Amino acid sequence: MPRLLSVDFEVFGRVQGVFFRKYTQQAARRLGVVGWCRNTPRDTVEGQAQAAAPVLAEMKRWLREVGSPQSKIERAEFRNEREVAELDYQGFTVKH
Repeated sequence: MPRLLSVDFEVFGRVQGVFFRKYTQQAARRLGVVGWCRNTPRDTVEGQAQAAAPVLAEMKRWLREVGSPQSKIERAEFRNEREVAELDYQGFTVKH
């Protein structure tokens, strides 16, 4: 069984007002990633993602390189990556 990982993320650039959270949720659901995301007062999008290691790697690539069609990603930062015994979430939600 693949290792389960959890990581906190923050995406910088033009990521608010361009449906970035909605597309992040869609990508996470398509890949099988659980967690959440929200806008921040710093005009970034932050969140937490959890999945099997290879799936999480693909989600991180999506956050760094793809995003929503109108977004312009400057960079994505990942912190606190760690192995977890089980997933903490049932699905992927957008927090307001």
